[in-house]
Amino acid sequence: MKNLLILAFFIMALVVVQFAQAQTTTVDDVVDKYITALGGKEKLLALKTLKSEGTMSTQGYDISITNTRTHLTGLRMDIDFNGTTNYQVLNTTKGSSFWPVRGQSDPEDMDAEQYKYLSVQLDLQGPLVNYKEKGNTVELVGKETVDKAETYHLKLTFKNAVVTNLYIDAASGRLVKTSAKISMGGQEVESVTTYADYKQNADGYWFAYTVTTAQGTISYDKISTNIPVDESIYKN
Repeated sequence: MKNLLILAFFIMALVVVQFAQAQTTTVDDVVDKYITALGGKEKLLALKTLKSEGTMSTQGYDISITNTRTHLTGLRMDIDFNGTTNYQVLNTTKGSSFWPVRGQSDPEDMDAEQYKYLSVQLDLQGPLVNYKEKGNTVELVGKETVDKAETYHLKLTFKNAVVTNLYIDAASGRLVKTSAKISMGGQEVESVTTYADYKQNADGYWFAYTVTTAQGTISYDKISTNIPVDESIYKN
């Protein structure tokens, strides 16, 4: 009986220790693991340009898509579909889009809300790298299950007040899902994006090569980093 009591006490103590360890996970613990999973802080701080090339599958179509970004300078998405060349471009002052496939004959400027939401992507190195110095705030909401994976749910508030929820795999430290409330056509809708198929590119950076949104799934064939980019492509 005495041995059983000792065993029971040991098991209870072990559970308490494990619970205490789980409770001591901090925001910075999760952020540090996430940064490490992408290649490390020093490597991310050296990231200046990014070009992602692939195909978006949507409504039975496969559409060629290229995303080009320069850190704190501009971003551009080019889409070739049904014989038309479409694009969305954004720099530090404004953004615009041109969709001939939708019948547009001239580029149209983004409204202030759309620009505000997309402009946070100008930080190519990521909002969690040196987030305090950038004026961003991060809150550890708790743990949640996403597609059977245990994740840490972080609430990220950018300096410009844009709020995004990040779900980071507790085991790997990789981002598996984001969600945010955005304004579209005068209405607020939830935008959800999932990330999968992480691979290391030629320069040693880790990226999700499969990205899924409500519009479709993008499968990237090639992701190039720190390549020369003509910044004139970001002019509106």
